[in-house]
Amino acid sequence: MKQIGFLTLLITATLLCALAFPAAAAGPKPSASALPVAAAAPAPAPAAAMPVHPHIDEALEAMHAAKHHLESAAHDYDGHRIKAIEHLNAAIHEAEICMSMP
Repeated sequence: MKQIGFLTLLITATLLCALAFPAAAAGPKPSASALPVAAAAPAPAPAAAMPVHPHIDEALEAMHAAKHHLESAAHDYDGHRIKAIEHLNAAIHEAEICMSMP
């Protein structure tokens, strides 16, 4: 039972770090009035297809792996295993929303 609690805490901390650090590193966004009036040339396509949000992508992979481990666990742990899976489903959903943002 302690392992499930620790796993839930670890997953939550990983997700929070993955969401917090990229947002803090981005800095403030420029206001719309600071944009140049002239139309800019389209940006060239990136050479390699890198994920838009690599940290979120890694967090999603970790959450899917944790969910698989919980689903294949032998015991119910008085409903705590199911509750942890529900929390993971919610966290996965939120991370997928982050992935859909530019």
